[in-house]
Amino acid sequence: MLFTGQRLHACIVHVALLVGAALFPVMSSAAPAMAAEPLDGLDTGLALESASDDARHALQWIVGLGDNQGLPFVIVDKKGARIFVFAADGRLRGASAALLGLTPGDHSVPGIEQRSVASLRVDERTTPAGRFVSEPGHNLQGEAIVWIDYAAKLAIHRLRPADPKERRAERLGSATPDDNRISIGCVVVPADFYDAVVAPVLGRSYGVVYVLPETQPVRRMLGAMALSQR
Repeated sequence: MLFTGQRLHACIVHVALLVGAALFPVMSSAAPAMAAEPLDGLDTGLALESASDDARHALQWIVGLGDNQGLPFVIVDKKGARIFVFAADGRLRGASAALLGLTPGDHSVPGIEQRSVASLRVDERTTPAGRFVSEPGHNLQGEAIVWIDYAAKLAIHRLRPADPKERRAERLGSATPDDNRISIGCVVVPADFYDAVVAPVLGRSYGVVYVLPETQPVRRMLGAMALSQR
């Protein structure tokens, strides 16, 4: 997880307002989920990618309600350690395994925007769930990335060189999601997938990233988001 000090958190809030959306955190209290009508053909790509029921439901909910507001979007299925990238009309553009935060959990550490990466304990290295307005950007090394939440230093980025003991490439290539928890919190994808799918879809404009929860039902998160927009 790398970050740059060139921009302010207020910029992210301003962007969210411009596209008519806010960042909705996961809510722990129960909330009714709005039913999503079946959308013929939209989940065909997900079926081919062996997507989970949670990812399928999220896709139908997003497109059925137009929650992405005409923007390309991403579904990150933390339980399955997979990322699905969609065009604005809900058509699947690509899917891949992904590396996620070392520790399971759906919330960021309070005050993380004032913390250095090195100061984060193992139990604080989570990938928070929720709805985020994404934007393309660069880290301090000039590498192109997609910011999920700038203030929380959370991004989608390519697999890059790391401590060999972490075996990141092997984890991405394994047949199970059980060993994909290793990052500080960012969503890490293979370099070729980033260049072929993420960059063309999300690297040129704003988008929406839906990170599905792992400590509560997906329908509860979606229901809370729907109530927040009323």
